[in-house]
Amino acid sequence: MTDERLIDTVAWVRIEDGRILCARPRGKDVFYIPGGKREGGETDLQTLLREIEEELTVALLPETVAHVGTYEAVHGPEAGLVVRMSCYTADYRGTLAVSSEIEEMAWFGYADRALVPPVDQLLFDDLVEAGHLR
Repeated sequence: MTDERLIDTVAWVRIEDGRILCARPRGKDVFYIPGGKREGGETDLQTLLREIEEELTVALLPETVAHVGTYEAVHGPEAGLVVRMSCYTADYRGTLAVSSEIEEMAWFGYADRALVPPVDQLLFDDLVEAGHLR
């Protein structure tokens, strides 16, 4: 697959009380697992730390970061465009709050699965199967 057909992202999986944290960027009507695309030669860890601080104003603790899984799904109406999302859990320092990039954040259960993109839905499926999401 050519690079221009792949959107390579990282995401922070934060689950509390059986619900996962999701965020809706300004100007969008869809919620996503918080995270984003790497810049330049960033590693997954560097991207994750930067994106979460930019979006939710908290600092992830690098020593607690753990890979959950990597998912791929076709994205939107553009045929052949694929999103790859490498997902990580991590503890954080600070208070969760939306930044200027994010319109709102919400805690979703499995019943909210239809409100997130296809690649996020794959994560929801795995989390409910493992008993982490209700």
